[in-house]
Amino acid sequence: MQNLEKIKGDASHRKFFRNKKKNSILVFAKKEKVKNLLIYDAINKILNKNGILAPKLYQENYKKNFIEIQDFGNETLFKILKKKKNKFFYLKKAIEILNKIQLIKDRKVKNFIKGEYFVPKYEKKILISEANLFCDWYLKKKLKKNIRNKFLKKYQKIINKLVSSLKLKNSIFVHRDFHLSNLMLVKDRIGVIDSQDALIGNRAYDLASLIDDVRLKTSTSLKNKIYKFYVQKQNKLDKDNFKKDFEILSVLRNLKIIGIFTRLAIRDKKKDYLKLIPYAWKLINLRIHENEIFKDLKELLKQNFQGKIK
Repeated sequence: MQNLEKIKGDASHRKFFRNKKKNSILVFAKKEKVKNLLIYDAINKILNKNGILAPKLYQENYKKNFIEIQDFGNETLFKILKKKKNKFFYLKKAIEILNKIQLIKDRKVKNFIKGEYFVPKYEKKILISEANLFCDWYLKKKLKKNIRNKFLKKYQKIINKLVSSLKLKNSIFVHRDFHLSNLMLVKDRIGVIDSQDALIGNRAYDLASLIDDVRLKTSTSLKNKIYKFYVQKQNKLDKDNFKKDFEILSVLRNLKIIGIFTRLAIRDKKKDYLKLIPYAWKLINLRIHENEIFKDLKELLKQNFQGKIK
């Protein structure tokens, strides 16, 4: 482990070490090893094949739970946008990368242990189970058992209805965690990291991740500006259905995020993420007023979480 410097991790079970001499990162993962090492590299191969900058594999030692990959440095778009006033300039760059990702047609790739990996579909049951993380973790912490059980029954009906209301097909390559901390400035290009959760899903999902990024507070006017910039670049887009799907997926994603951040604090002792939960509520609050389909959810959340939904 000489010449290795431990660097800050993320919300996953991985550990990261920088080798400055080799300009590389060692990624260690004992838990969820298949996803965090094997699938991560497989998705990176697909991205690179399609002209999107993703970390290349230098070596792997799967038996010893690590891979060595290209080092993209420390300049995330999140860090840059926190300092820069002209946020729209960089967000347009992010949209250009997203447009390239959404053109990817590859659905299978050979992984480094000579097996084939097929990128799965973002099935409705996955979206529902993700939204249920809100109840599995946050609800348990905030509501008493008798109230919780009543809430849960209503919540699950509402979430099933919202997921069934999505109109666009699951036909687009979705990074699934497309936010500014996973986009890095590498010389004059933008590199994409943390892609192991990629699925074939709804066109609106990654845009919702980017615009309603819980890590960076942006004005509603800037959010609308980015949204319009994306929509203007699309051909043959059903704008009404797309907007509805965008709103639904943003709300579902932020409910999931509240659950995940609570889980990270309770299970993994990573309490830093708790400070992001109030803004996740604000983002839900923003979207929940834009569409009549959220009427029941709005009422349910308003009744049980005072002050979160106005």
